Amino acid sequence: MPDFVLALDQGTSSSRAILFDHAGEMRAVAQQPFEQIYPQPGWVEHDPEEIWRTQLETARAALDQAGATAADVAAIGITNQRETTVIWDRDGKPVHNAIVWQDRRTAGLCDELRERGLEEKFRERTGLLLDPYFSGTKVKWLLDNVEGVRARAEAGELMFGTVDSWLMYRLCGIHATDYTNASRTLLYNVFEKRWDDELLSALDVPASLLPAVQASSGAFGETSLFGGSIPVTGVAGDQQAALFGQACFRRGMAKNTYGTGAFLLMNAGDKPLRSQSLITTIAWGLPEKSADGSTGGDVVTYALEGSIFIAGAAVQWLRDELGLFAEAADSADLAASVPDSNGVYVVPAFVGLGAPHWDPHARGAILGLTRGANRAHITRATLESIAYQVRDVAEAMEHDCGSKLTELRVDGGAAANDVLMQMQADILGCEVVRPAVLETTALGAAYLAGLATGFWKDREDVAKGWREERRFWPAMSEERREEMYAGWKRAVERAKGWATD
Repeated sequence: MPDFVLALDQGTSSSRAILFDHAGEMRAVAQQPFEQIYPQPGWVEHDPEEIWRTQLETARAALDQAGATAADVAAIGITNQRETTVIWDRDGKPVHNAIVWQDRRTAGLCDELRERGLEEKFRERTGLLLDPYFSGTKVKWLLDNVEGVRARAEAGELMFGTVDSWLMYRLCGIHATDYTNASRTLLYNVFEKRWDDELLSALDVPASLLPAVQASSGAFGETSLFGGSIPVTGVAGDQQAALFGQACFRRGMAKNTYGTGAFLLMNAGDKPLRSQSLITTIAWGLPEKSADGSTGGDVVTYALEGSIFIAGAAVQWLRDELGLFAEAADSADLAASVPDSNGVYVVPAFVGLGAPHWDPHARGAILGLTRGANRAHITRATLESIAYQVRDVAEAMEHDCGSKLTELRVDGGAAANDVLMQMQADILGCEVVRPAVLETTALGAAYLAGLATGFWKDREDVAKGWREERRFWPAMSEERREEMYAGWKRAVERAKGWATD
């Protein structure tokens, strides 16, 4: 048996590659940032070729770091920034920059679809809201606004995919995706597990653009770009991969990932919960195995999700645009240097508000400023804003599932911030648990890939590897918690609707 599984973790601001051993330990890590392109306010793009180049280079660097060859790698798993939209031709050449999940350019189109009374149809079939966040309206924008693209698409010359599909095509030459990524497109019926012709028609998207949809764990293809053949056997969007990597295999278990944004997901089991303010999404799809080990159809597990568009990016904004500190990690000490935010609230609605508000016209705001407010108060208020947004989502989730959240598993870069994690426990009023391996997104992709090749036997084998590093208990009084949260809700109302015409 080979020693490693290679996870390709293609994120919003960087590409990473991590080699995991059977114990779920990281044995090599390589990372490269890539350019964020802002053509207009509210627009965000990436160069697909730069995504591919940085991902390929980091994979090779991770192998070199470990002194490993292709023969030492059992499988490759891919996890990716979701919703980000790429269209390319049969030669693997993109027709335009990728439109990133954060991009707001299709807000007007979403309003038009809503005015046509189509939101309920999209919601009933995809579990999603009509919001610029999702891929479908981005595809339509590319078809309608990039010269020659619609004609080429209708002639069957082009392919659409989220970033996993783009990487898969360059790695293996196949046009495929998995259930989790398909479920983020506004084009896939998550309840019937098929691309939906009526939704394709509503967005005027040719079916020939679409990738084949497969289980998140299973044979996709093989690549020989690393000196030998390695199977690609695991694919999942980053947040679903993190849910899997956190071993949230039972219904009601939840995790939150603190990255550029923040994403709270709860395992909803095999029967999807419907929500008016959250997303119903596919957590993963796995081949059904019989007692003799043979496989039949795929078994889909659903999740409730609340997507927060700006989390760690708000701390980066304090560092890069306001110059309040030199390193993002300095935010913890600065926030801890004051006992509270001095009445300051920061609403980081730089690209609108996600769940449960879904207001693409909201914009960022700093409220409650007095002459005594300083950079420490603003920094503390920014960290608190992340915790408040998570509570907004948690309350909606508790309402939908009818039970109280008692434990939240956390991961992502900002989960290493002890000050933020204590704030989160205090503002939620529940225990916050940090695992020993914070890179659960990449680990989840590795687990999905390794399960398909026998590197890990089953989910019980995976769950044994999950280990707790630290637990944060609420230490704030209920009265103070609710007082602070009431102020947050007032601040959010001030930020809503700001960018309307």
